[in-house]
Amino acid sequence: MCDDFDKSASSEARDLASASNADVKHMARWTLSRPDHDDVPGLARIFVIAGVSTDMVQQKLHEHRADRVPGSVHRDEAAADVDLVLQVVNSQFLKAIRPYLPEDHHGIVDDPTAVSILVDTPITYSLITGASPFTDTLGTTLKVIVSAEGKTLASGRVPINAAKHALSLSLSALTPRTEAYNISCIGETESGEQFATTSLLSYLPTPPRDIGSVTKMDMRTGGLLARPAHKDGAYERVFPLGFYTQFDSYLAVNLSAIGILKEQGFNIIHPVPTFSNLTALDEVLDEMERVGLYLMYDMRATYMNSTSVTEQVNRIKSRSNLLLWYTADEPDGTSDPLDATLLSSNLITSLDGGDGRGGSGYHPVSLVLNCENYEFTAYASGADIVMQDTYMIGNNVTFSSEWGTDISTREDEFRERIFINGWELNKVVWAVPQAFGNGSYWKRFPTGKEFIVQSIVGINHGALGVVSWDDPTSADIKASASALALSLPKITPFILNPKAKFQQVTTSDFIDVGLWTVGKETLVLATNLDYEEKVLFLAQVGIAEVVAEQVFDSGASVYVGAFSVILEPVGSAGFIVPST
Repeated sequence: MCDDFDKSASSEARDLASASNADVKHMARWTLSRPDHDDVPGLARIFVIAGVSTDMVQQKLHEHRADRVPGSVHRDEAAADVDLVLQVVNSQFLKAIRPYLPEDHHGIVDDPTAVSILVDTPITYSLITGASPFTDTLGTTLKVIVSAEGKTLASGRVPINAAKHALSLSLSALTPRTEAYNISCIGETESGEQFATTSLLSYLPTPPRDIGSVTKMDMRTGGLLARPAHKDGAYERVFPLGFYTQFDSYLAVNLSAIGILKEQGFNIIHPVPTFSNLTALDEVLDEMERVGLYLMYDMRATYMNSTSVTEQVNRIKSRSNLLLWYTADEPDGTSDPLDATLLSSNLITSLDGGDGRGGSGYHPVSLVLNCENYEFTAYASGADIVMQDTYMIGNNVTFSSEWGTDISTREDEFRERIFINGWELNKVVWAVPQAFGNGSYWKRFPTGKEFIVQSIVGINHGALGVVSWDDPTSADIKASASALALSLPKITPFILNPKAKFQQVTTSDFIDVGLWTVGKETLVLATNLDYEEKVLFLAQVGIAEVVAEQVFDSGASVYVGAFSVILEPVGSAGFIVPST
């Protein structure tokens, strides 16, 4: 059902998927410039009056159509009044980094907001989870107090319409334990109007001996923090980049491939089950640990079998290179029970140091969704990391010269639904680029350059990990993916920096650009969505400086000191410019 719904969508959905971001931006500008026009949505006017940027309105205008499968799609209902959403962070993931451990008790050197509560106070026109009517139009701040068990954990003034505002957290008021703390947050405007919400906070004990590693999620960026996969060391920011990798036919019979993948720059392997030969599995995982590759452990075939999940988690959790768990593979496509992913996630977390009732464990849980919009909320509730696998190369249903917008639309929609559900500081989105072809539905492999376009479009639209289906792949794709992986030491300090200021722009001639500014430098990832050569003039994206350093090349002419970059058909580039 889902495959047909996703790949042969109605003409309305297809029109949306093929519309360029430039068209959407134009529509947003047109709407906002005519506030008295009968066709202008009244809620958009309220949204702007409330002080929200046109970029946020643009994002809301670029929304999915939720009327195709009654009762099964995610719906974004408009509110009649402006609402204030006070999120100390909805659900359990309210802290800046999760989980906290005793090692975080005294804070983190050179990172003053790492031990903190993140507070969101967005003004929105949608009836999103946790929203409350907001009538104090003159107020500019909220006085916020966060407490647990009668103890104040954090307090301060938070601007209205703020995102991820950090309030210093006092861990000394708490004792590490498996059970998550119930915490409350009260916000009060200058006029006395109050808002209240509750959530969970996990402050776990030092890992026991049967836990071999810890992966923290930095919710300031959505990125992962982990120690090196093969040795002791400090936590590092990890942008996972690798492949779903066939096990029986590839890894189990070719251990040398693991070292080659490491040399090619990849930092993670996602072995694809079944793992019927446990001796071979141990040999593969031992070699991954030895060379320093992270493990994304897959239980797709058994995630609804509690006995099997228990056995696998208890066998794998001692691995020093375990980065995250993976449960359901396209559960929406197979119409798995709606509570299956959440039940599995709770079980895994209970075995992995958490309470299994909403608190964090020592590693996040992930899954991939196949459908554009089928029971998103139910299935995504069982994951910290939600992946999307929009495959379009060689697919005549969705293939077009603007095919990159299919990925950008899916990424944007997933992130918007996460926001509407009140999960903005709980869950993140990763991308699964297509690295296969020559099948019954996808007639050919992507080229290496097309693979890179998929990856960069995903990153520019919020993906915080790139794990492609699948390896072995073509030599062209592997070489291109390796070039991107080898650039990670240059790009990760920008993308996963909590201080980074991010902007995404799609130019009128179909160049998708992401800009991350940290201090006096800006990382630019630019990708040509068209099959014609294009020139990106830096002034088009607000850059007045010249290129200082190229960090990645996939069919581009980038010259240090230049004010423009030439992109071949479906060419991409990464480079650094000084900030003004």
